Amino acid sequence: MAEEKKEAVELSKKAQEVLDTVEKLTVLELANLVKALEEKFGVTASAPMGVVAAGPMAGAGTAAAPAEEKTTFTVVLTNAGAQKIQVIKEIRQLTTLGLKEAKDLVEAAPKTVKEGISKEEADKMKAQLEAVGAKAEIK
Repeated sequence: MAEEKKEAVELSKKAQEVLDTVEKLTVLELANLVKALEEKFGVTASAPMGVVAAGPMAGAGTAAAPAEEKTTFTVVLTNAGAQKIQVIKEIRQLTTLGLKEAKDLVEAAPKTVKEGISKEEADKMKAQLEAVGAKAEIK
């Protein structure tokens, strides 16, 4: 997965040289570099996003907000619909639950199906559940 991110980011030759240099620094050298950058540019590496947005670049606060977007999601079965058996089968395919556990989950809706997953996986799971007649939410 890290390789995919590297391919997506295109760096100029100069930026790539800086990255290569930083990569070779020791932990102590890197810590000192961070301190020097903080002093030079008047920023703090550990400041929450809200504090940064309130600084001299307050207009950039709205652009910084997406950085705090949720990275893990939960799929909740809100209603099994009319085809409970199909929904139970789908739950079993999407999770590691056995037949009884999947049946109990479907009958106890609204219930969490899976949590701590990516947005793409959550969207896919929701679509699969809705394809068999269930209603699901992503939280």
